[in-house]
Amino acid sequence: MIPLSSPPALTPLLARGALLSPFKRPGSAAGFPRTRLVLPELRVDLARLAAYERICGFPAPGDNALPLTYPHVLGFPLTISLMSGRAFPLPLLGLVHTSIAISRYATLPATGAYELAVHVDGLTPHRRGTEATVMTELRDAGTVVWESSSTYLARHHRHTAEAPTAPPAAPHRPLPVRQEWRLGGDIGRRYGAVSGDRNPIHLHPLTARLFGFPRAIAHGMWTVARCLAAHGTDETVRVRAEFRAPVLLPGVVRYAADGEGRFELRGGEDRVHLLGYVE
Repeated sequence: MIPLSSPPALTPLLARGALLSPFKRPGSAAGFPRTRLVLPELRVDLARLAAYERICGFPAPGDNALPLTYPHVLGFPLTISLMSGRAFPLPLLGLVHTSIAISRYATLPATGAYELAVHVDGLTPHRRGTEATVMTELRDAGTVVWESSSTYLARHHRHTAEAPTAPPAAPHRPLPVRQEWRLGGDIGRRYGAVSGDRNPIHLHPLTARLFGFPRAIAHGMWTVARCLAAHGTDETVRVRAEFRAPVLLPGVVRYAADGEGRFELRGGEDRVHLLGYVE
């Protein structure tokens, strides 16, 4: 365990990760850092929180509680600190966030003091490369009040015999559309400003093209936060979301839900960008 006095600065971490990316040798059998980074006395910047709530569509809560997805933003600098280091075997450049599972066990006052911890839980083979699982925990007086598990995929061609075969895709029945959102080309820059995630694929068409995208794409965590804001998450919940396809900016997407916990985000020709479930 490594205690930190403050969140690390993201810009030098991202630069370090970019410089080291060409030298990484991804693979599920590679070693990974066992370090657990901890912020023992984390307090929330309320102005930054308010900006996050506005960009994601969360209503300003009467009890001043943290939105369900906000601890992920708080843990993001620690995640990048681990991923940008030499001990992490997957290249930071091109790493794709593929899923997140969140459990909230109590209301999280925005004015509280928390212990925040992040660690890499392991590497697993994937049919398209190698996937890393990152765990984030928020504790209040020693008790876990929020936790998440995120998977990140590094695509490469070093498939092994143990890599799972993709199961046959089940027919997808679109959920009823509840809202339609017209997204401006600046969503990535605005969300990046409040989250700290200034990955170039989200910022401008020119920088996105360097990584194979025709235009800038929305942050996956913005899409799931926007859907959860529309769904409503006042009660203690568990959420799982899978990021299926990038959302190009600008663009039009449709939020759909069945009223029983399932939700999704769809684009043109009913292309599924995000699938999720709330318990």
